[in-house]
Amino acid sequence: MPKVAPELQYSDEHEWVSRGEGNSVSVGISEVATDALGDIVYVDLPEVGSSVTAGETCGEVESTKSVSDLYSPVTGEVTEINDAVVGDPALINNDPYGAGWLFKVAAESEGPLLTAEEYASKNGGDLS
Repeated sequence: MPKVAPELQYSDEHEWVSRGEGNSVSVGISEVATDALGDIVYVDLPEVGSSVTAGETCGEVESTKSVSDLYSPVTGEVTEINDAVVGDPALINNDPYGAGWLFKVAAESEGPLLTAEEYASKNGGDLS
């Protein structure tokens, strides 16, 4: 059963949010999503300095099975992207809650987010 990190919040579209200092948040995709996608071979992330809007597409993730849209769970300006996952998308499969983070945002607001418990219950993840 895919792991759901208890310290994070999640969107219905399987993105996770981790709060940093101030209004900075890191965004990635859950292990539930990586398990469903299979081996990720390409990722298209928003550009640094671009604006993202909660609930709207901001990139895509391509796997050996399919191409899926990436949705921003927050509204704000992209402050950093994870160049490591652009160069090696397998990092997302190997460590979705750590080295596989996707981008950081100076968040102005957030879309509807689920607690880890709500997300795990809804998607069959293991809260550990």
